[in-house]
Amino acid sequence: MKKIAVINDLSGLGKCSLTAAIPVISVMGVQAVPFPTAVLSNQTGYDSYFWDDYTDRMDAIIEEWKARKFLPDGIYTGFLAGEKQADKILYFLDTFCNEKTRILTDPVLGDHGKAHGFYTEDLCGCMRQLARRAHVITPNLTEAMLLLYGKEETEKKWKILLEKGEKAFLKEAEEAAEALEKEYRSAAVVITGVDWKDAKKEQQIGNLVRERGINTWVSSKKEGGSYSGTGDLFASVLSAGLVQGVSMKSCAQKAVSFIGKAIHHTVQEGTDRNEGVCFEPYLKEL
Repeated sequence: MKKIAVINDLSGLGKCSLTAAIPVISVMGVQAVPFPTAVLSNQTGYDSYFWDDYTDRMDAIIEEWKARKFLPDGIYTGFLAGEKQADKILYFLDTFCNEKTRILTDPVLGDHGKAHGFYTEDLCGCMRQLARRAHVITPNLTEAMLLLYGKEETEKKWKILLEKGEKAFLKEAEEAAEALEKEYRSAAVVITGVDWKDAKKEQQIGNLVRERGINTWVSSKKEGGSYSGTGDLFASVLSAGLVQGVSMKSCAQKAVSFIGKAIHHTVQEGTDRNEGVCFEPYLKEL
């Protein structure tokens, strides 16, 4: 059975990160091998949380895996707590990758035109190094711009996009995907979570897949608010498909269908956004 090392945090409540990735990757016929970067009582969208940083334990895990001659078929990197962790992940890639290892990087840096509170330019530089090693990168539009321009320029550009309107965001996503593909020589760039309205004026949530120089928009009806863990679910479907040789376009279509049904179920149930989406009944569709 193929194996993916999943490098992300473990949150007890909130159905995100490792608790979202493990069931999705597993049901798709790939073994998820968790590598925790931190352990949290609950995801950080809640008004309080306990955080246990695992940076100082990461070397010990790496040494144990080296002793067992671990060789993953894929590596999926998600949230990292800072530059020190990013440096350790780069060492992880040097240690466990060969020419067949497929890497997906979700560069968690910001959203809605703003960098996250933990953002630093040094961390962004480390994420750029990870992106250069990855076959597939899955930023949202803010993160795509941060990778290309840094914090100050991204915030300036975002204000201009807000003034221009929806079509400007779609165009920016396409331009950013092309620029990232060239800069990082990625097999695929997937820009997630771009809002737009269809011909019926219904709000859609779009994901732009750029693969082999071709852009494809994969969208679904937007319901509810912004739910914890949907980006992790999306990237997990892509990472499992990546090691199985499935195109990112096909993976994105499968992920959007799966997550769309889960969100609809969640809205009907009235679940709080911090608790994540009700994806479990739809795992069988993957």
